Amino acid sequence: MEKPQIILHIQKSVNYTLFDSKWIPCSAKFVSLGNHAKGTGALQIYEVSHGEVNCILNVEKSKPFKCGTFGASSLQNRHLATGDFDGKLQIWNLESLDMPLYSVKGHKEIINSIDAVGGLGIGEGAPEIVTGSRDGTVKVWDPRQKNDPVATMEPGEGESKRDCWTVAFGHAYNDQDRCVAAGYDNGDIKLFDLRAMSLRWETNIKNGVCCVEFDRKDISMNKLAATCLEGKFHVWDMRTQHPTKGFACVTEKAHKSTVWLARHLPQNRDIFMTTGGNGSLNLWKYSYPANRATKDSEGVETGVAGTVNLQQNVTLSTQPISSFDWSPDKEGLAVCTSFDQTLRVIIVTKLKSI
Repeated sequence: MEKPQIILHIQKSVNYTLFDSKWIPCSAKFVSLGNHAKGTGALQIYEVSHGEVNCILNVEKSKPFKCGTFGASSLQNRHLATGDFDGKLQIWNLESLDMPLYSVKGHKEIINSIDAVGGLGIGEGAPEIVTGSRDGTVKVWDPRQKNDPVATMEPGEGESKRDCWTVAFGHAYNDQDRCVAAGYDNGDIKLFDLRAMSLRWETNIKNGVCCVEFDRKDISMNKLAATCLEGKFHVWDMRTQHPTKGFACVTEKAHKSTVWLARHLPQNRDIFMTTGGNGSLNLWKYSYPANRATKDSEGVETGVAGTVNLQQNVTLSTQPISSFDWSPDKEGLAVCTSFDQTLRVIIVTKLKSI
């Protein structure tokens, strides 16, 4: 069987620090977000055409951008939600970037991570945005409502404030159910049930959690991946929760450096890419066990973890890969950014053969 190949298709240098990149749905364009040396925000739109990337829009804003998502927008509007260094959540119409459509000072400190659901035809229920911040809080926003979050998850009485590095929506498979996973600098991972407004599960992976992502947002919880500072990632089978043991998990050593991200292929939730602090990309395949659940000695159902296998890897940079986004429309097409101030468009071939 032929192995997939990770091909560097195009690369382009920019003059600012790159933090995030996202494909604009239903287009051959992507947006890049970052921080100019003088402390202002960079927002650029690029179009991929004939083997080149051309900057078709270049905007500078007062505060640096850290993260962005299209996940709460309709496919018609394709509005971009961003989190910035000042703690502001803003929503932008990319056709007219003079003023944001929506702006709220959501957090006291930088918004490290943003995710959204209910837009783009993905996931049932209302369009919502989740933000995680250095101020220790995780907040859920409905952009149709003005300045107050619809949910706030913060440290309880006596608990110390932890820096929230990553947030992700999942379990949005009907009008009522929805959950948020959050990862923190001390290795904590918390799963919040938004329907019950309760903490459903928590664990600690002993190292700062760089990224959490569900394999898909719009189904009953299936798998959750988390990456961390010490070169490992973890994948939990989220279908069966044991009352004391929680979820079954497989752990893999990945990059010999910080594993910055895990990003699941939209067209196949069992294939995912991890990005390394050493500038590498690793492509993985998750395989399910013969039985995903079994009974423990007391007859209580407990999950069984699958296995992960490395399919391909490549080193693109000497600096960490800070963002990675699969195209939602063209299988195998992706954009990534690195701290060497370079945008890269890559193509992964032969994904169907995995």
